[in-house]
Amino acid sequence: MAQALQRLTKTVPIISPYGDDPVGAGLVASLAHPGGNVTGFLAYTGPEFETKRLQLLKEAVPKAIRIAFLAMKEVWEGPVGQAVRDAAPTLGATLIHVEHAPDSYVEAFVQMTREPPDALFVAYHPVNYANRQLIADFAAKQRMPGIYPYREAVMAGGLMSYSVSTTDLFRRAAGLVDKIFKGTKPADIPVERPTKLELVVNLKTAKILDLQIPDTLLARADNVIE
Repeated sequence: MAQALQRLTKTVPIISPYGDDPVGAGLVASLAHPGGNVTGFLAYTGPEFETKRLQLLKEAVPKAIRIAFLAMKEVWEGPVGQAVRDAAPTLGATLIHVEHAPDSYVEAFVQMTREPPDALFVAYHPVNYANRQLIADFAAKQRMPGIYPYREAVMAGGLMSYSVSTTDLFRRAAGLVDKIFKGTKPADIPVERPTKLELVVNLKTAKILDLQIPDTLLARADNVIE
């Protein structure tokens, strides 16, 4: 959306409260010095964020050994996939790439139905966000515990998520609006990294899966759906 807006204007300030790679997208010259009419926040903290999600999944489902990594090939072969693959053996898990196409999960679902994994790890990607209900419904049907990179996937019935707090990002975006109204140029406002990550657990889904979430994990949850 920010790219579409920037194509329309190079002067009107644009605040992107939920971005992944504004430098790579050509929106800003650098995070510290945007240099144009766009600024905002990052919604992604990098590969270490993914390894933390894998740790949380293993904590919730200690017996999970074979874990399906639902992702497109580019994610699996990129730094994110590499980071999670490297972390898996240290957690006593084996990561299995379940590849999906940008516009279809049919083959991925067939693979997981034919060879059911112990748990599901959904990769961070806009396509997986857009199809969160489809993925959550499949996981529920297969009685497959999973962790998602979006809170909304847990609201759709997924077991748990670990992600940035979109509420916090949008609230902080209001502060940037205030700065701009007071005369600061977007070019001089650094793109900020997220400061709050939230763990959300769906106990309704856990009950359906006959899964006992450890109290130590629930105690750290920012939101528990009962």
